[in-house]
Amino acid sequence: MTKIGILGAAGRMGRAIAEAAGALGVDVAGGIGRQGAVIGPHDDAGSLAKVSDVLIDFSTPAALTAHLAAARETGTPIVVGTTGLRPEDHVAIDEAARSVGIIQAANTSLGINLLCHLVEEAAARLGPDWDIEVLEMHHRHKLDAPSGTALLLAAAAAEGRGSTIEALSRFDRIGAPPHAREAGTIGYASLRGGSVAGDHQLILATDGERIELGHRAENRGIFAKGAVKAALWLAGQPTGRYTMADVLGL
Repeated sequence: MTKIGILGAAGRMGRAIAEAAGALGVDVAGGIGRQGAVIGPHDDAGSLAKVSDVLIDFSTPAALTAHLAAARETGTPIVVGTTGLRPEDHVAIDEAARSVGIIQAANTSLGINLLCHLVEEAAARLGPDWDIEVLEMHHRHKLDAPSGTALLLAAAAAEGRGSTIEALSRFDRIGAPPHAREAGTIGYASLRGGSVAGDHQLILATDGERIELGHRAENRGIFAKGAVKAALWLAGQPTGRYTMADVLGL
């Protein structure tokens, strides 16, 4: 049976992953948090990696380097679900993927990743006269805006249009002078309040009609379940960098 090691086990996602693994009948080798052991006797990433068939990391960007090093040293594949990654973090992931299998995902929900596929298809088939807007809402404690998932959806739309998120994104329309909408660009709206786990909607609008493609997360369990499924898939793959689309066979 595949044994999963959880990095960031003391956090909300770490606890949810342990619960999801139990519900799916998957063995948890152990888990560590900022202060060391949370599940089992392992007090650092290296010792946990040695007894795990695959690691799941939902910790912090600051901890990523050490976690990738532990994965490389032991040859243990790793699912990286940590958000807020910097460009240099992605370079480190690329380098580590030469030695071990890695899935890096801003969102591990199977539904969201299927939605990205649908968004890319829609954007590819509809012209620039269809405006694209991304609307997202999260709980009051979320720090980043737009959310990583909003950017994931926008990146899928940009890919469908043969461009990049950097080229098409427009983040600020507030203030003087007035900001008219530029044809072909992608706009964002971020809402924060209450305990919302995550609502995302990508809107394609043209004269006389619009298409709304959306996803609503009712609890964090969907991300944990997707992360466990991704880990089980990754455990059987060769060295390389993968995405959730690979897990879904898209």
